[in-house]
Amino acid sequence: MTLARYACDPARSRGRRYAVSAAPTRDDFQRDRDRIVHSTAFRRLVYKTQVFLNHEGDLFRTRLTHSIEVAQLARSIARALQLNEDLTEAIALAHDLGHTPFGHAGQDALNDCMAAHGGFEHNLQSLRVVDQLEHRYPDHDGLNLTFETREGILKHCSAANARLLDAREPGGVARRFIDGTQPGLEAQLANLADEIAYNAHDIDDGVRSGLLTLQQVATVPLFARFVAQTRRDHPGLTDRRVLYESIRRMLSAQVYDVIDTTSGALAAAAPQDADTARRSGPLVAFSAGMRAQSAELKRFLFANLYRHPQVMDTTSQARQVVCELFAVYCQRPHELRPSFAERPDRERAVADYIAGMTDRFALREHERLTGQRLLT
Repeated sequence: MTLARYACDPARSRGRRYAVSAAPTRDDFQRDRDRIVHSTAFRRLVYKTQVFLNHEGDLFRTRLTHSIEVAQLARSIARALQLNEDLTEAIALAHDLGHTPFGHAGQDALNDCMAAHGGFEHNLQSLRVVDQLEHRYPDHDGLNLTFETREGILKHCSAANARLLDAREPGGVARRFIDGTQPGLEAQLANLADEIAYNAHDIDDGVRSGLLTLQQVATVPLFARFVAQTRRDHPGLTDRRVLYESIRRMLSAQVYDVIDTTSGALAAAAPQDADTARRSGPLVAFSAGMRAQSAELKRFLFANLYRHPQVMDTTSQARQVVCELFAVYCQRPHELRPSFAERPDRERAVADYIAGMTDRFALREHERLTGQRLLT
C-alpha cells in the first residue's frame, strides 16, 4: 500500500533505544506489533476486566478482546486514510498493557495507594511495561520498541510525569506534553478508535448482562436512529439481532465520519510529512455533530452502566482487594516474587507487581494473604 506523505514511514523512524539489525521480511513497525503480541503482558489481558469481571460471564469483553477490536477499527480507518496500518495496529494492541486488574476500579485504587510515591497512571504504566518490565531479551529490559510506537502508547501523561520522563529521555516520547504538540496521526487514530470500540461493546455487554435494556439504550440519539433504521429495514427481527445490527450500523457511521472529517482536516492543513502533522494540532477527529452525540452516549453509559449498583458493588470490592494487597506487600515484601522484592523502590515495585496481575491471580493472592474471599 502507498503511504500518504504525512504517514509515519518506518524508513524514517526515530528508531529504538537499543540498535538492532534490520529484519529481512518485516519493517520496524511490523516488528513492534509482533513483539507486543508475543509479550507476557499482552497474554495477561485475556484475564483483565473491561467492565465485567472475568468470572461473571464467558462472552463479556476483556482487555484483550477490547484491544483486538480497537486494532481492527484503527487499522480499517488507517487503510482508508493511507496511514501506516502496522504502526496503528501496534499502538492499538499495546495501549492497555499497563492496565491493572479490575479495570478502572483497580487503577483508581492503585493511584490512591501511590499518592505519596508519584501516583499511578495506566498509560505511563503501559510505557513502563514495554520499556522496562518485559524481560524477553538477553541484553536489555523491555521490548525495545520504536519511538513512534512508544509515543502512541503514552497517550496521556501528567505534566509532572512528563517532566520526569523528559529529563531521562530529552526530547523523547513525553516532550509533546510539554510542548503542546500532537503524536503522529497513527497514534491519534488509535486513541479515537479506542473510544469508538468501548462505546459500542459496552452497549453490547451492558444489554447482554441485563443491566441495560435495548429500550433504554434506544433513548440515546446516536443509537436511537440506528435502532429505528434496523426495525424499519427488518420488521419482526428479534431484539438480540436488532441490537447487533444497530451496533454494526453505529460503528460504520462513526468510522466513515472519522474518515471524512479527518480527510477534510488533512486537506486543509496540508502537512508535508509526519512531523509537520504533529505540529498541526489534532487532525484525526469526529465531526462536531458526531463528537457531541458520542459524548452523550458516554454520559449515558457512565450513569446507567458504569455507575449501576451491581457494577459499583464489584468496584468497591475490587478497590478493597487492590488496597489490601498493596498494604500487605509493602509490609511483607518477601511475599512478592524475588525480582520485585529485591528492588529498592519498594512502593513502585509493589505497584508494578499488582498492575501486572490478572483479576483471578489478584483474587487468589488476596485470599492467600488475608484469608478473605471477595468477588466470588
